Amino acid sequence: MENGAVYRLTTEEDPGTATGPRSGLAAYFFLGRLPWLRRVLKGLQLLLSLLAFICEEVVSQCTLCGGLYFFEFVSCSAFLLSLLILIVYCTPVYDMVDTAKVKASDFYIALGTGFVFLLASIIFVSTHDRTSAEIAAIVFGFIASFMFLLDFLTMFVEKLRESRLRKPENTTRAEALTEPLNA
Repeated sequence: MENGAVYRLTTEEDPGTATGPRSGLAAYFFLGRLPWLRRVLKGLQLLLSLLAFICEEVVSQCTLCGGLYFFEFVSCSAFLLSLLILIVYCTPVYDMVDTAKVKASDFYIALGTGFVFLLASIIFVSTHDRTSAEIAAIVFGFIASFMFLLDFLTMFVEKLRESRLRKPENTTRAEALTEPLNA
């Protein structure tokens, strides 16, 4: 008997490389772990912090450069941190790490980045030379900082809702506690 006749009905052909809509790199990228609002906020954080960084990089001269340099550092750091968090949420890395730690890190990163970005934007407002690139960077910086703080607030509200759902009702026994248990 020929081996091909035995195995023909039970084995399948190698499908080769996937050619469907979720093939290649797109097969590893999944946005479904984040609710719609948080997905939009994460995308806006990424885009606005990048635009603030690019507009700040276009500035060729400055009188008081301390605010510009601080804004540069914060906008670049905010972009990289938001990119990192988005990559963790949307790739299989999320399944490999503790989800509670990812959510806690995202919570504190959004809070810290929002406040520091807001502070950097305020400092940059007080030290800029009123060029159009600086004004654009400041506007993008303020909007990005508000997106980070809004993301923090949505996570905070989610935590409050979760804690209310987990909180057990306070039940008290009406009968005396001195009765024997096996009576």
